[in-house]
Amino acid sequence: MEQSTLTVDNLRFNSAFKYVADMNLNAILKMCREEKFQANTVIFQENTRGERLYMILDGRVKISKVTKYGAETVLAFLGKGDFFGEMELLDDQPRSARTTAVENTLCASISKQDFDNLLKSNNIIQLNILKSITKRLRTADGTIVNELDRTVEISKQHINKLNTLIDAAKQVNSTLDLDKLLDVILETAIKSIQSDRGTLYLVDELKGEIWSKALRGSEVIEIRLPLGKGLAGYVAKTGEIVNIPDAYNDPRFNPEVDKKTGYRTNNMLTMPMRNRDGKIIGVFQMLNKKGGPFSPQDEEFLNALSIHASIAIENARMAQEMVNNERLSAVGRMASTIIHDIKNPMGTLRVYAQVMKKKSGNEEAAKMADEMIHQVDRFVNMAQEILDFSKGVSSTNMEEVAFEDVMEGVLMFIEKDLTKNNIKLEKKLNFKGKVKLDQDKTVRVFYNIASNARDAMPNGGSLTVATDSSDGFVKIEFTDTGTGMPDEVKRRIFEPFVTYGKKHGTGLGMSIVKKVIDDHKGKIEIDSELGKGTTIRMMLPALG
Repeated sequence: MEQSTLTVDNLRFNSAFKYVADMNLNAILKMCREEKFQANTVIFQENTRGERLYMILDGRVKISKVTKYGAETVLAFLGKGDFFGEMELLDDQPRSARTTAVENTLCASISKQDFDNLLKSNNIIQLNILKSITKRLRTADGTIVNELDRTVEISKQHINKLNTLIDAAKQVNSTLDLDKLLDVILETAIKSIQSDRGTLYLVDELKGEIWSKALRGSEVIEIRLPLGKGLAGYVAKTGEIVNIPDAYNDPRFNPEVDKKTGYRTNNMLTMPMRNRDGKIIGVFQMLNKKGGPFSPQDEEFLNALSIHASIAIENARMAQEMVNNERLSAVGRMASTIIHDIKNPMGTLRVYAQVMKKKSGNEEAAKMADEMIHQVDRFVNMAQEILDFSKGVSSTNMEEVAFEDVMEGVLMFIEKDLTKNNIKLEKKLNFKGKVKLDQDKTVRVFYNIASNARDAMPNGGSLTVATDSSDGFVKIEFTDTGTGMPDEVKRRIFEPFVTYGKKHGTGLGMSIVKKVIDDHKGKIEIDSELGKGTTIRMMLPALG
């Protein structure tokens, strides 16, 4: 700011000295001191002692108060021709507000003593000061009323958001069924922030993926994405909030999904769902907010909803685990009773079969006796296996065997059962080598899988069993031409008590299969498509 020299014209322009005679202004000019303040400089603070009256010659200042919470309320803006600092000089009290230079400001100031003398000697100055104070009080009054109105409106908005969050919390805690719960959480989020549609992904830590369900026609399909892939995968991995106000002008948006579905994405909000510990357990991806882009308030709401949603999801999982544990306990008690009740009669049948084999002298009768012995052992071992599984007992009797002999033996028994159900068994046994395994448990795994394939082909079909070498493993595949299964069932097939298309059984078969394969340090996976059949693929370590 250029240097300025105080003049009578400067004072005459000030509201405090209107209509004051020139000779009096010349006398006042001698009392004045020129002061310059850089922009954003605090000229004086609240609760300090006032020693001078300031008259603005050029520039602009603001009068404000700071609440105990640190928020600033602006009471007035003053410019050229205005004055400030008079209240403290008049009532001899500490300053009631803070004054800050909004821009580079030039002032003339006079001392408290000179100001008191002017008021006592000049009625015009008294009247000017009084009018200016009255005008400023009216302005401050209006400012305070407006600020109160704004505060009330903000409070109403916060109360509305709180009520919405309370209603949302009630909704997401309304069910312990995990599938239903995920639908409720998503619908609550969509409705609460006025989104057109959205997707809720959950993090699968074991597989390093996020997954969700989607409706395609009349079929519910599962969507899975690796962590880091796509916007949802990126948010799940980094925890960053991605708020895109204009999708087609943002390079992070991939329009390919819109092209396939015909849907037009205008704006989108993708943000992490965190639990109470701040851990990312899922991702919200919301599309097309009604009335414009998603706001920071929408982000705050979804963040608050995350806590309630994560607690509800955790409760649903715990409830399902408790139910499963109770059911496992009941199955275990049943298996224990069965074993206790049937061991003696089954042992008797086994002895009779052995005697029949020795005394018959007939090859066909001997084969039937062997089959009886095999089925008795199989039944008792299955009951024991269910009992062990229900108690969490894990033991294996590992031995080195020729794998092709094991497969030929189990397929011989499986083929008889399949033939009776009009199912053709095709064998493609290309692996020949040694494998270390628990033969009894492995045979029951293969028999269980073959039985499931049989049940999936009520009108007949074919089951292909193939073995081959694969990077130090023996790969075993059971492929049927049955009904197949939906993605939701495929995802949960190894969970206890999950069955599909069967009216009998405990629902533990595939859970036990998975545990046996895991105990052998192997792998198991499923490929299945509705109406086209299922492939169960197992990998067991082979000996070199």
